[in-house]
Amino acid sequence: MNIDTIIDNLPLYFSGAWTTFQLLVISLLLGLLMAVPLAVLRSLRGHWLLNGLSRAVWIYTYVFRGTPMLVQLFLIYYGLAQFEAVRDSVFWPLLSSAWFCACLSFVLNTCAYTTEIIAGSIRALPAGEIEAAKAIGMSRWVMFRRIVLPSALRRSLPAYSNEAIFMLHGTALASIVTILDLTGAARQVNSTHYIPFEAFITAACFYLLMTLTLVALFHKAEARWLKPLMPR
Repeated sequence: MNIDTIIDNLPLYFSGAWTTFQLLVISLLLGLLMAVPLAVLRSLRGHWLLNGLSRAVWIYTYVFRGTPMLVQLFLIYYGLAQFEAVRDSVFWPLLSSAWFCACLSFVLNTCAYTTEIIAGSIRALPAGEIEAAKAIGMSRWVMFRRIVLPSALRRSLPAYSNEAIFMLHGTALASIVTILDLTGAARQVNSTHYIPFEAFITAACFYLLMTLTLVALFHKAEARWLKPLMPR
């Protein structure tokens, strides 16, 4: 065990962990902000326009949940560059950035999963809550804002915590497109010092610590916001 080399490279690991944390926060925050309105559209039925929007959201979530995130990252980072129209567009400075492409692929992927998680929670709401809101004269949008969404977001916490952990592990793909995240730091240590076991077991310890922190935070959130929904 080459412990001294790992200790000397700890600043590199901490820098990679910070990059991984940034990727995770950006992906989860933007993905959740996009997922909430998409989940509402996904759960609406009735008018032909609403049905069409719901179908479009379903196609988006089906495609992104049905294909590997690595393939999505390659298509965004490498694939779009082959089109001359993309290279000549105003978006090229962004699409030529590895950081932006990694964030974009992570956001779109986690948004698809989160949309289905929240939409499933909306569909699983007890019929009594909806009927009570209608009985006091709430409009559909007021009912969604005051009753449906708060209750659905609470109920989706356990499933969403799993998605957050999967997203943390998925950020390791960023190292493939030259981003020096936690996995990228381990790869750099291995390529420099030829110590694959020590390099990657150290990265695994960092990931485990970050995962345990996420689990603890979600347990606290569930204890606070799911407690009113627990059977007595």
